[in-house]
Amino acid sequence: MEISREKPAEIDIRSASVFYGKERILENFNLSIIEQKVGFIGRNGSGKTTLLRILAGLQELTSGKVLIDGTEVAKHRNKAIRKVGIIFQNPDHQIIFPTVGEELRFGLTQLGLNRNEADLKVIECLNQYDKADWFERAVSTLSQGQKHLVCLLAVLLMKPRVLLLDEPFTGIDIPTQLKLEYFLNSLKQTIIHVSHVPETFQRYQRLIWIEEGTIQADGPPKSVIKKYRDAMKNFDEKKI
Repeated sequence: MEISREKPAEIDIRSASVFYGKERILENFNLSIIEQKVGFIGRNGSGKTTLLRILAGLQELTSGKVLIDGTEVAKHRNKAIRKVGIIFQNPDHQIIFPTVGEELRFGLTQLGLNRNEADLKVIECLNQYDKADWFERAVSTLSQGQKHLVCLLAVLLMKPRVLLLDEPFTGIDIPTQLKLEYFLNSLKQTIIHVSHVPETFQRYQRLIWIEEGTIQADGPPKSVIKKYRDAMKNFDEKKI
């Protein structure tokens, strides 16, 4: 089910601006990504989630463009969104069907598979992750961590080129988080991960710190995390 690629996806954000009325979320934002695992860090309201939404084609740009492997998301949305899968912060906002099998089947049928073809792929997927008994299982009986896993599997079954993660560990316990991190680290897709927890990105190739829609630091996680922590410490001291 995992995708084997010779190189990561190429993501290019060019002069992107997003305004809600007079409120600026992003303005003239430029960024190129060629690494496999990239993190975004910043305080709430810094523009991180907006970036994920424009990459997924869920947020309209006021101006500028976003390209994934040369495909402009706004002009060729159907083609572009087939390259991208997004995992939201709360799985209850993403899961729409009552059973795991139905949830995993849905994306495959949207890609053109009939029900039998889709179910065979779903069963194969569940077997691969030792969850064969989940096919008929009610989503309501799952823990938050298990629901996150269902969301991940539903997206991965559609074989995206890029996986977007918006605070995927929110509200789950540490052991479950560690299991999900291990699972994510095994994937071959390009991963763009948003979090406000610095430790999340220790093993990533690149970390980008964003505040008020602008890049404050960009580079190896160790150096960016230090700058971010120093800034947050100074911010907290000023508040006291």
